[in-house]
Amino acid sequence: MSEPVLLVEKSDGVATLTLNRPQAMNALSRELRSALADAFGALARDPSARVAVLTGAGRAFCAGLDLKELGRGAGPIGGARGEAGPDLVRAMSAFEGPIIGAINGVAITGGFELALACDVLIAATEARFADTHARVGIMPGWGLSQKLSRAIGVYRAKELSLTGNYLDARTAEAWGLVNRVVEPAELLPACLALARDMLSVPDRALRSYKRIIDAGFALAFGESLAAERELSGAANAAVTAAAVEAARSGVRARGRDQLRETP
Repeated sequence: MSEPVLLVEKSDGVATLTLNRPQAMNALSRELRSALADAFGALARDPSARVAVLTGAGRAFCAGLDLKELGRGAGPIGGARGEAGPDLVRAMSAFEGPIIGAINGVAITGGFELALACDVLIAATEARFADTHARVGIMPGWGLSQKLSRAIGVYRAKELSLTGNYLDARTAEAWGLVNRVVEPAELLPACLALARDMLSVPDRALRSYKRIIDAGFALAFGESLAAERELSGAANAAVTAAAVEAARSGVRARGRDQLRETP
């Protein structure tokens, strides 16, 4: 029997979700996207789950959408995210408690968007971030084009998104993208310690304060997300599975070269 693509462990108010496709760098297959959306939906209905920790198995946090799977498809990619599956960021936002991203390795494109959907990011020293949407020819639809510039500044965001270059963990910390960087062995303990600090806050206040921060942050931000969805839907409708497959090998080769060059 094969292992589940998503591992969920609950303990003392904390739900730890682990993307579990290490052989594929935790790429978001349709199965994994569905499992992750269902898991956050279940957490939203579970009063005992007050804080979530999201991480990846193996050496990657998440390599984004499974381009190999998309490349085997037929017809246009279409849709705001290039697929008809669940909107993972919307599913994550249904959970009212804090989500801590434990970024254990590379967070690429859709995986980068998952990281940005978390409320707090703690990164291991091996973490790397990259936005290769433009190189693949699919536009972001989970908020990256708007969230990243607000997190690190518009000029740095353009540098990353218009090159597809990797951002190392220490630079991500210096730019304000992640809260802090720890050694790999300390990543989950640091995230669980932070979760316990959050659990010491009364539950109603914890959820309400998160809601207030997010609501205020989105006053002008919400319109830009709607614009992204409209524009990406039109652009992605013209992308075929064959085009994704043709781009995939070049994106992977460039990623390997950049990771080897990173000190």
